[in-house]
Amino acid sequence: MTIADFSPWPALAGGAMIGAASAWLLAANGRIAGVSGILHGAVAAPASAGVRWQLAFLAGLVGAGFLALAWNPGAFVPRASFPLGWIALAGLLVGFGTRMANGCTSGHGVCGLGLRSMRSLVAVMTFMLCGGIATWVTRHALGVGS
Repeated sequence: MTIADFSPWPALAGGAMIGAASAWLLAANGRIAGVSGILHGAVAAPASAGVRWQLAFLAGLVGAGFLALAWNPGAFVPRASFPLGWIALAGLLVGFGTRMANGCTSGHGVCGLGLRSMRSLVAVMTFMLCGGIATWVTRHALGVGS
């Protein structure tokens, strides 16, 4: 994919759907659509009757991924050249950062910014800075291309 192939419309539509779903969850349940918090709630109290909405939310996330794969298989090209150890380390660091920030990009970035939370603004700026550093290290220091 080159820059000439880029179209903003799928990203705009996806962002609008994420925003609408987040607003609906807040209006319907009074809950923030923070995926890490929803996952923690589903795992921490799996026998609870109040966990059904969390499981439905998580099933919707996974199901939407499979639907997108079925609709456009060419959009999901695996990167066989990226070492599994780095992927595992990245996952652990994301989990650690989520715990430190008391939330993830969905909770802080999508919902927290919409609610004008200063804590979310600082968290999102930190996420973006760390993402930029990680990209630079991956591409330039480690030599892994995109």
